[in-house]
Amino acid sequence: MYDIIIIGGGPAGLTAAIYAKRAGYTALILEGGAPGGQAATTPEIENWPGIKNVAGSDFSMNLYEQSRALGAEMKFEGVTGLADGGRVKSVTTPSGVYDGRAVIIANGVRRRKLEVPGEERLAGRGMSYCATCDGNFFRGKDVAVVGGGNTALEDALFLANICPRVYLIHRRDAFRAEKHLTDGLAGADAVERVMNTKVLEILGEQKVEAIRVEGPGGKRELPVAGVFAAVGLIPDNAAFAPPVALDQHGYILAGEDTHTNVPGVFAAGDTRVKDLRQLVTAAADGAAAAFQAGRYLQSLV
Repeated sequence: MYDIIIIGGGPAGLTAAIYAKRAGYTALILEGGAPGGQAATTPEIENWPGIKNVAGSDFSMNLYEQSRALGAEMKFEGVTGLADGGRVKSVTTPSGVYDGRAVIIANGVRRRKLEVPGEERLAGRGMSYCATCDGNFFRGKDVAVVGGGNTALEDALFLANICPRVYLIHRRDAFRAEKHLTDGLAGADAVERVMNTKVLEILGEQKVEAIRVEGPGGKRELPVAGVFAAVGLIPDNAAFAPPVALDQHGYILAGEDTHTNVPGVFAAGDTRVKDLRQLVTAAADGAAAAFQAGRYLQSLV
């Protein structure tokens, strides 16, 4: 029996664990991947207050080590279900069931897929969703990045350092990324912008060999060894509903106080309905969720 079970080991979940332990509660973090979530795959973080820049992997490891030093326990298990038993909540993983008096859902979001032929078949064989994770496999080879937001441009600029040509494919005529990233493209000779273009298919037998696209000049194939999709993020909250209420897009209905519709269950970070999804807001949510969970636990006494 834990005081607080935290689902997700990203910035929101790890911050929640830090605050929970500092308040004297037992805390278990359940994380299906690596500590840090999306932050761990970010090449460089430049918008964390007080730090000019830091590698995402270092930032994530520092958070993880800080939570562990305070005594938070982490198990690398994905969560498949959540049951509300009133004063006891049960969280299910492939390894078993964990009981806690309060639960903080901080599982973040996952990368959206392109939903085109060849994507599933070639996943892990040239089709990737994380340039910083897999980019080095394509050193010296031509690749494509699909998307027009911050992540897409970060991926393109990262890959431009190791790949001779990076096709940056975007379905619109302008990027949605922050100005410092669009400015960065000006000095990246390896990046070729492919605008007003949609992806039709990922081609290859045993591995990615090309990407078929359609743009102003019609259909064509771009020979590439790797394709990196960066077309947005989607929530992954089916395991919690019911009992937790979601909005029409699948985000958890919880406000700035992180309360969900289930007493004793809180939502922090990108997984909940919110206007701004940034590292600093995820950390703020984690602190708020731990505080609110503490209040809830005190009400049970």
